[in-house]
Amino acid sequence: MSAQEHQPVLQLQELTRVHGSGTTEVHALRGIDLSVFPGELVAVMGPSGSGKSTLLTIAGGLDLPTSGRVLVEGTDLTTANRKQMAALRRRSIGYVFQDYNLIPALTAVENVALPRELDGTSARKARREALASLQEMDLDHLADRFPDEMSGGQQQRVAIARALVGDRRLVLADEPTGALDSETGESVLALLRARCDAGAAGVLVTHEPRFAAWADRVVFLRDGSVVDTTLRSSADSLLSGGVAQ
Repeated sequence: MSAQEHQPVLQLQELTRVHGSGTTEVHALRGIDLSVFPGELVAVMGPSGSGKSTLLTIAGGLDLPTSGRVLVEGTDLTTANRKQMAALRRRSIGYVFQDYNLIPALTAVENVALPRELDGTSARKARREALASLQEMDLDHLADRFPDEMSGGQQQRVAIARALVGDRRLVLADEPTGALDSETGESVLALLRARCDAGAAGVLVTHEPRFAAWADRVVFLRDGSVVDTTLRSSADSLLSGGVAQ
């Protein structure tokens, strides 16, 4: 194993996030420590309001913690400037949003190619990479359709194709199977698993035990704190409901 493979792609150190103040103060995250290494897929589970999505948005540089550090490939997102943050999100971080976040005026292939073009990849190469990513999702036949011409499940798969396009070192997925049927959801998890097996680090927020069972580790949150961690060797018990959400 190389020195790079020994280093985590994502490190969360003593992470806290507080919303509001005084009587309206809410502790969304409380002293979270988490490292995710190349080749590893970590699932995050917990009840509604436990801090799962907050953890993911901070890990992706879309929000800042109240205290603590967030490092992606050694770059501290809490001190990075806007240019550094934008470059990381274009090159290293793939993010699958719950609500897709596709640009309505762009076709499927244009949505997927956009982060590559913003990073300086030629339009031709970006389109070629985008088509390959759409093909992985079995959506290349919809490449020239606009989001409002696709079903919710198809839009979700386009969003996943965009998150996986190029050489993303960190893939963050917030309920990526929410709009998909069971069979398609399993195929999407297989792709996330394959991307991690190829060297990326992945964090998956899910409420579905059968999808969490694809992960190497399952981290359980409650009230903003990590209350349990299950390793892959025992994660299969999730499939039979062995661990409560």
